[in-house]
Amino acid sequence: MEWLNYHHLLYFWTVAREGSVTRASEQLRLAQPTVSAQVRALEDALGERLFVRSGRRLELTETGRVAYRYAEEIFSLGREFLDAVKDRPTGRPMRFSVGVVDVLDKFVAFQLLSPSLSLPQAVQLTCREDRPDRLLAELATHSLDMVLADAPTPPGSSVRAFNHLLGECGVSVFASRRLAAAYRRRFPASLEGAPFLLPTEQASLRRSLVQWFDAHGVRPRFVAEFDDAALLQTFGAAGHGLFARPDVIEDHLTRLFDVRVVGRLDGLQERYYAISVERRLKHPAVVAVCAQARSDLFEGRRERTRKD
Repeated sequence: MEWLNYHHLLYFWTVAREGSVTRASEQLRLAQPTVSAQVRALEDALGERLFVRSGRRLELTETGRVAYRYAEEIFSLGREFLDAVKDRPTGRPMRFSVGVVDVLDKFVAFQLLSPSLSLPQAVQLTCREDRPDRLLAELATHSLDMVLADAPTPPGSSVRAFNHLLGECGVSVFASRRLAAAYRRRFPASLEGAPFLLPTEQASLRRSLVQWFDAHGVRPRFVAEFDDAALLQTFGAAGHGLFARPDVIEDHLTRLFDVRVVGRLDGLQERYYAISVERRLKHPAVVAVCAQARSDLFEGRRERTRKD
């Protein structure tokens, strides 16, 4: 049976936290060669590099980031153990680590995750933003409790995960007041040749938009494309083009960016998923996120749309 040397792990964790062997040596009150040797011993035991040098700093590799998160948890549990043995209250909140796919609208993510911070038990929320494949890899190693995504796990994925549909909503076209007034008439025919801002191809909305334009025989003039939804919305608010966003954030967009709805893309739906390694959800925060999304965020939007 293989055993982990926790002294090696402690030295690695300290170097990662401090950002250099020099500062870690000062914290540990050990010579630099000793600390470096202990870190190399851990790398040899794992068969993986944990650091790469970037200028004068050490940066964690992918494996190093995984090791650091586990080390954080291990030493946090050690401190809690000492507190418990010495009859000191721990006050330790429940950890909730979430991966947010980088193309997901941040306000949608905020609305989805907010219920986790309203649970009776204190929650320590950690959000990681990255590409779907990287987040799924972290989910597989249980570094994440859940991944929020705009698409289900792709077919053929090597990660065994379950897709939990949180809800779906319509898609609307927005623009600055001036552009909205110009293109609202005869919508959607008015989209022909209209300046349009797009998300990049990684977003499911991009693919859906292109298919919708083709199906309705309109060809907007694509002005720019963006990875970041907030930047896209900022350009749209400045009048550089029309843009499509999920209607679940319509109130937020019109209030914060002072844009107006040009029209709604009938038949186009955006879907949101919580991806987990559990078929039956157990983590209280994940359960709260899913329940609130289904009962309030998306269902509530559908009810308001029907009344409109």
